[in-house]
Amino acid sequence: MRGWLLVVLLVLTACSAPTDGDADGPPWGLRVDYQLGGAYEPADGVTGVVRDRTDPPAPGLWSACYVNAFQTQPGSDEVPGDLLLRTADGERVEDPDWPGEFLLDISTPQLRDRVAALVGSWVDGCADDGFDAVEPDNLDSWTRSGGLLTRADAEAMTRLLVDRAHAAGLDIAQKNAAELDGAALGLDYAVTEQCQVYDECDVYTDAYGDRVIEVEYTDDAFEEACAARGDRVAVQRRDLDVSVPGSEGYTSRFCS
Repeated sequence: MRGWLLVVLLVLTACSAPTDGDADGPPWGLRVDYQLGGAYEPADGVTGVVRDRTDPPAPGLWSACYVNAFQTQPGSDEVPGDLLLRTADGERVEDPDWPGEFLLDISTPQLRDRVAALVGSWVDGCADDGFDAVEPDNLDSWTRSGGLLTRADAEAMTRLLVDRAHAAGLDIAQKNAAELDGAALGLDYAVTEQCQVYDECDVYTDAYGDRVIEVEYTDDAFEEACAARGDRVAVQRRDLDVSVPGSEGYTSRFCS
């Protein structure tokens, strides 16, 4: 009889064991330093970092790799000219808010496959370097395409990137684009900028629970975000240039 009870207890214990950080929160903790402007030594208490793919992960910390997946990086020539979105008169489509960033053409399955191969090689590089996750930026670039790209194009491209990231052993983020159901597309967590300002934060927490990294760029929004959910998700106050310590305007604060 005791043997049967022991078996039952072991089964119940196994079934109720927390998974994927349910008991201890997300794997990156509550202090994730958004270091896109350049890698630097994390401050005491920082539990994770987000860095550009050209920088290394932070030793001993959860690290996510930033990849500009739907637009070019200013000054970079890594994207072939025939993968750039163009108007009817052949002009490249530029992000109106970020001069020098040009939209990638994901308007057909063939083009998406080629973009996925290129961006996928960067994702593989992140995995090889030891990153834990990838943050593909500009998922919402179709909204800046003047109607040349559609939401369906963005969703189809995202699915390709999800497959590539997961094959490399990386989690992959929904970066902004609150109008998309990223979890349904297979995305694992969210990185959101200014969701407090745009009243979008519930979209991400409803989809991903505590697997959200939130960046705010004003004191008021940061303080409101901390009061609303700073004990559940990683919230950071950063300067718009996400600059490095010692730079003019450098700002980095955490809720706790």
